Amino acid sequence: MKKLIGKLMLKLLGWKVVLQGDVNNLDRCILVVAPHTHNLEYVLGNFAYWSLNKPLKIIIKDAHTKAWYGGVVKGLGGIGIDRSQKNDLVNFVAQQFQKEDFSLVITPEGTRSWVPKWRKGFYHMALAAKVPIVLAAGDFKKKIVYLGYQIPYERIASVPFAEIMQEISDYYTNNEITPKVPENWNPDIMGTNSEH
Repeated sequence: MKKLIGKLMLKLLGWKVVLQGDVNNLDRCILVVAPHTHNLEYVLGNFAYWSLNKPLKIIIKDAHTKAWYGGVVKGLGGIGIDRSQKNDLVNFVAQQFQKEDFSLVITPEGTRSWVPKWRKGFYHMALAAKVPIVLAAGDFKKKIVYLGYQIPYERIASVPFAEIMQEISDYYTNNEITPKVPENWNPDIMGTNSEH
């Protein structure tokens, strides 16, 4: 049912999915989504994953998974976590991957607003869980959801962090992604020039 809904909604909205790697890259990974400037990116990403019949999850406040509508939130891929406690999020994520296979959505910008550089959590999660990083983007000019470009775990574990970040930076630059809110996107993800 989700597959049909995903395909139908993308068609009605005039969007298409472009795979930049094997579709099976989406089975088990840290899914880095950027630019993150609007909530519509998550909606489109869900439709894209549904249309491909792939499992997608996101970490959210556990208040949403414990509420009366919690079953719906979990059904849509929500993994609840108590953010008021000092959680070791990296190990928490690694434990989730021991239970099942899925793509875990991470937005390294951490907010929909402009930021000087990315947070490093996604990298440490991939290392701890021993899973690849897969890159995703929504181009609001071309109406394309890009999915599937993979950075294998073996590469993540064997080269310096700066090299991984450079590869990611090149990916977003070379694809010329147009975000929903362009002024909120900082393509300098390593923060080499933090002026805004």
